[in-house]
Amino acid sequence: MRMDTVIMGGGLSGLTCGIALAKRGQRVTIVASGLSTLQFNCGSMELLGCIDGKAVTSPLEAIATLPQGHPYSKIGTDRIATLAEQAKSLLDDAGVIMEGNAAANHWRITPMGIAKPAWLTLFGHLHIDDLNQLPARRVALMCVRGFFDQPNGMLANGLKELGFEVEKIEFTTDDITALRRSPSEMRASSLSKHLVSNHALLRVADQINSLTGDAELVLMPSVLADEEAVRTLQSMVNKPLRMIATLPPSVPGARIQTLLRHYFRMLGGNYLMGDSAVSGTFDGDLLTAITTAKLGDMPLKADNFVLATGSFISRGLIADYERVYEPVLGLDVDADAEREQWTRFGVLEQQAYMGYGVATDNNLRCLKQGKTISNLHAIGSVLSGHDAIKMGDGTGVSLLTALAAAQDILGNK
Repeated sequence: MRMDTVIMGGGLSGLTCGIALAKRGQRVTIVASGLSTLQFNCGSMELLGCIDGKAVTSPLEAIATLPQGHPYSKIGTDRIATLAEQAKSLLDDAGVIMEGNAAANHWRITPMGIAKPAWLTLFGHLHIDDLNQLPARRVALMCVRGFFDQPNGMLANGLKELGFEVEKIEFTTDDITALRRSPSEMRASSLSKHLVSNHALLRVADQINSLTGDAELVLMPSVLADEEAVRTLQSMVNKPLRMIATLPPSVPGARIQTLLRHYFRMLGGNYLMGDSAVSGTFDGDLLTAITTAKLGDMPLKADNFVLATGSFISRGLIADYERVYEPVLGLDVDADAEREQWTRFGVLEQQAYMGYGVATDNNLRCLKQGKTISNLHAIGSVLSGHDAIKMGDGTGVSLLTALAAAQDILGNK
């Protein structure tokens, strides 16, 4: 069956674009190879966190100063505020309840205890509006005995540097102790499966209530499976309780992907899990079909296509000893020609390759041999012109370019 739109990639950008199109009645298929980089997401979304190494407090104002090649500049800085509101609304509709606004960044806390600017943070997770006005002074950092995914020492030291007085409190329950019979069970994903019943949560709450003394705020590793479990545990604990991010794979990130995927399917979208695009068929300036690894000789045909395959980590871009290239459709890539220019010595230095990506016009339509493919958009981290690590804009670029591409596709119907 011919689709209205086929999206290659089932991560944050692909799902966001698919949802926006499906809500408007389009027949949409997403081809998803498997887990996405949402598995590394700590439960926050960033719009724009840093420019030239300095934290951004007002992202909407700062976005207006970005260079012309940045994805935000391509879609138009005058549209960013509206697109950000639409992204927040889409997440809410999918059940991803987040706090924050695009006008002013707040601070999220990494698993290492470092404060970083963020736009949105999941309900129940610790975030700080002003580092000069902490929400509490005395903090109880709850440490699950034998838990692998929270570096308690680093986290406590980072919180102390922010101005908190931190007491590390190790705890367990009989049923959590039972999980330790196998070391592999003491991971965030395993704890989340265990802490789903009210009985299990009540036993954790009893431990917290008996151990936290004069603490003004309790911090718990983010291992609860959903918002309902967070609210339930908060109601059982006698003091303010907030979740704090763990090392990946991330329970909050997996929750976000699951909720978005469920919402897309509920809207009638077709999600091909465990498959990937391998090639495309072109007719002039149009992409007419793609071939996938599993469907083989049954190509997917559509009026429009979206490339949301991610950057190097997702193999949406490939680098060998000679070049950087896009492996599925052979699209033009913005990258330095000489390999020596791709990187700089020093892991903390800004790396040129982080800004590489597929070349597009100002409507995010892809270029191939210098010509615009009029029905093929690129979105998310496969795009060139930004550095998600140094600029703290990765999730914002994914959400906003997805919505901008969806609007362009719907406007071209």
